[in-house]
Amino acid sequence: MPRQVYFYDQPERFVAGTVGQPGARSFYLQASARGRITSVLLEKTQVAALAERIEEVLDEALRRSGGDTAIPAAAPNDLLDTAPLDLPLEQEFRVGTMALAWDSADSCLVVEAQAVVEEDEEEDAEAVFTDDDNGPDMLRVRLSGAMARVFAKRALDLVAAGRKPCPFCNLPLDPEGHLCPRANGYRR
Repeated sequence: MPRQVYFYDQPERFVAGTVGQPGARSFYLQASARGRITSVLLEKTQVAALAERIEEVLDEALRRSGGDTAIPAAAPNDLLDTAPLDLPLEQEFRVGTMALAWDSADSCLVVEAQAVVEEDEEEDAEAVFTDDDNGPDMLRVRLSGAMARVFAKRALDLVAAGRKPCPFCNLPLDPEGHLCPRANGYRR
């Protein structure tokens, strides 16, 4: 079956969002433009990894340009998007592989999310990556530096929102370790 590519070049909106309560949430990426909406399902860890990697790619592109590119150092507050996911929420596919690249010629970040490849399709893996017409469905989004920063901030906030707060400082507990001055006997 031919691959379906959902392409958005500078969409009106590109966000990570959830459905459900913490502990039982489903995570989505959603792109929209001119009345068209594409939603893909992914794991919480994928959202966190994507947001962190976006920050790293933008920081590196900013560093390499010597500050001579339209990438803000932080997400512009006037562009922050806190609205819920657009409805109807119809999942196009579950994300398996993701890729990022900074397009220095057009000064934009390219985000690609490919559908999970089922086990019976793995035999055709060689064809999947060599034939543009075949392969897993894909969401491809091109974002300005400012919109990419806004996406990363919202995604990181979203992931942190589901974590239990520290009983001492009320910051979200990090699964990799939480260094709390109050919990360690220090006072702020």
